[in-house]
This record gives sequence, structure tokens and C-alpha cells, in this order.
Amino acid sequence: MHTSCLGPARPEGRRRSPVPAARILTPVETLQEPAPPTGREEARAAGAPASRAPASAPPGEHVGLPARAKTAPAAPPQALAGSSTADPRPTLARARAADHGDLLCGLGFLAALYAFLLSVDLMSTAFGLLGGGFASQLLHQASNPVAGLMIGLLTTSLVQSSSLTTSLAVGLVAMDILPLRLAVPIVMGANIGTTVTSTIISLGHISRRAEFSRAFSAGVIHDCYNILTAAVLFPIECLFHPIESICVWMAGEFAGAGGLRLISPLRELTAPISKALVRLVPHAVPLLLLALLALFLALTGMVKIMRRLVMTRIERFFGRVLFRNDLAGFSFGWILTALVQSSSVTTSLAVPLVGTGVLSLRKIYPYALGANIGTTVTCVLAAFALGKPAGIMVAGAHLTFNLMGTLIFYPARALPLGLASWLGRTAGRSQRHTALILALYLLFFSLPVIYILAH
Repeated sequence: MHTSCLGPARPEGRRRSPVPAARILTPVETLQEPAPPTGREEARAAGAPASRAPASAPPGEHVGLPARAKTAPAAPPQALAGSSTADPRPTLARARAADHGDLLCGLGFLAALYAFLLSVDLMSTAFGLLGGGFASQLLHQASNPVAGLMIGLLTTSLVQSSSLTTSLAVGLVAMDILPLRLAVPIVMGANIGTTVTSTIISLGHISRRAEFSRAFSAGVIHDCYNILTAAVLFPIECLFHPIESICVWMAGEFAGAGGLRLISPLRELTAPISKALVRLVPHAVPLLLLALLALFLALTGMVKIMRRLVMTRIERFFGRVLFRNDLAGFSFGWILTALVQSSSVTTSLAVPLVGTGVLSLRKIYPYALGANIGTTVTCVLAAFALGKPAGIMVAGAHLTFNLMGTLIFYPARALPLGLASWLGRTAGRSQRHTALILALYLLFFSLPVIYILAH
């Protein structure tokens, strides 16, 4: 048998396969602890993007494990996001810078808020200079309930103060010039007319469609509520006179009761500068233009600051504290309006909050109802201090009207909320729709003028 120099030939059935270059792990080795992770695996665990693995492993490596010959150097601790040895100094510096930025934003917001309140006060003063004497003459023209409703709406739209309108009504009822039966519709119209300010403020968002849509809905929610309340209660009052009967009862129960003088922090803060500006600009039209300019500048500053703070603390503060539920929002609107003695101010403050997305329209609805109740506090306290039955009856009409409206349209809130949302969506759809809605709004508030001229 022929033999080779390499040894005897092996049978073909027992021929061994060639050993591959890659080493195959034995079962014992597979149970041992794995090798420490390489730099590439540490980077992948820390969230860094890993390079694409090669299609085939090079010789000398086990398939599925990283190549030891091409191990990447370990990343420094500062580069690892989850490393506990990262230098804390940059993080502390960023936190301090954020705190300083929030502080400056808070101070800027307070300054813009003061300018906003001052502009509303100046606008009210300018409207009073324009229509103060005319308002008293208008109230004398009330000859029937419809005329009383229209005159109350027009008077308050001119002077932008339902307190002034109700005070004039108190004086006319006390002098027996105006009967109580006509004073009640005047109070209803005054409630509708005082809502113009918040709608004017919503126009500050008109350059951004989505923002303007939300802001306009917030601006007209007070209008929708008061118009629907008047639409329900005015015919009932004309037929059955329930509000008048309640007012007569209140006058008999509380006549001679002592009153309190309520000091408004808003007027105490804005009065010095407001009086100085009125002395510098004593004419109504220039003062009104100055008030509108200050209003839009203040509103622009507030909106810009809130857009920055909305991502930090202000959204949580308003959403979880002041407006965490309907009762909290209602109480906040009631107390704030009683303190500042102006429902126009409190409802106008909610417009930029809704426009910038801090609050929803549904959240501010109870707040607007509370503001409607809070605006009667000044008139009620003044009537008690006066001690005259006429004052108590008119103040009682104001309070009763708002309480009845709350009892009706808080359970049926879907109607005013749906109407305000539809108006906001339509107004924000395009410039043509905006012009159409504003034209309809102006036409509605022109109806009293048309009615008075026709009669």
C-alpha cells in the first residue's frame, strides 16, 4: 500500500472538515462572565449613535461579538449623558441663568400688566368724557322696556362702565324720574354693553390666526352669556316681573342697613399716573388714542412674555391652582372683580391667557360667571351705604339678573361655549371672515342707535 510522507492516508468517510478561522466557544466558555463592554457599547448604552456593524466578521473573531482588533477608544465621562462623573458646573450655570430669565420675565410681566390696567383705566375715563353727559340724557329717554334695554346697552358701550350706568339709574329712580320697571331692562342692557373691552383686546392677536381664534372666543364669551341671559329673562320680566318683585322685597328687608366703603387696589395703584395723564391730555379723543396705544403695547409685551413662560411655571400655576376646577375659577373671578371693581378688567385679563394657550375657553367660563357676580358688589355696598330703597332695588336688580343667568347658563353652558367657539373659529379662518364677524359685531352694537333714531 502506498504511503505518503505525510503519513497514512485517511479513509474518505472519516475526513475532517477544515477548522475555520473564527474560534468557536465551548459550552464552558459560554457560561463564563462576558468581557467588559467596549467603548462602542458604552456609547450605545448612553444613547450615542453606533456605527453600522460590518456584514461579515473578520477572521479571528467570534461571530456576533465586537471585533477586538478594532475596538474604539472609550468615550470620556463628560461625553456620556448618563455618567455620574459629569461636571455639574455647566448644569448649575444653566439653572441659574434660567432662574434669572424667569425673574426678569416675571418683572416684565408685572410691568406690562400695570400698563395694561392703566390703559383700561384711561380708556374708561376717555369714554366717560365722550359720553358722560350724553349718557344721563339717554336714560331720560327710556319710555318702554325695549327702549330701556337699548339705552342701557348703548350707554354702557359709550362709557364702558356698568357701574356708572347703574349709578345713574339709581339716581333717576330715587328722584322718581325713572320707574323701577324700566330700570330693570336698563341694568340688563348695561350687562351686555360692558363686554366690549375684552373684544377690543382680542384684536391684539389678529396677526396670528390660531391665536386670534382662541382670543376672540375668549373675548366674546362674556357677550354670548349676557346676550343669551337677556334673551331668556327679558321676555319673562316683561310678562311676569319676577326681578322687580325680588327687588321690592330686598328694599323692604334691607332698607336702612349700614354700608361699607370698598377700596379698590386697582384704582389706588393706577390713580396717580392716570390723573397725571388726564391733566396732560384733558381732551377725550387724544386720551382715547393714548389709551389704545398703551393697551396694545402692554398686550404685546404680556403675550410675548407668556409665550416664554407658558413652557415653565405659569401654565401649571393657572391650570392647577387658580383654575383647577369650576368652583375655584368662579371664586377667583368673583373675588378679583370685587377687589378691582371692574368686570371689564378681570374678563380682559383672561383673553391673552386663552390666546396664548395657557387656559382653555372651558376653563375661563366659570371665571367669567364669577366676574359677573363680583361686579355687583360695589353697587350693592354703595346702595346699603346710601340707605335709600331706590338704590337697594336697582342694586338688587343687578344682582338678581346675574344670579339667575348663572343658575340657567352654568348647567346649559354648552350653548354660550359653542356660540363663542364658533365665532372664534369663523373669525380666525381668513381675513374676509374676520372682517365679516367684526362687521356683524359692530352692527349688533349699532342696533340701539338705530332703534333710538327710529323712535
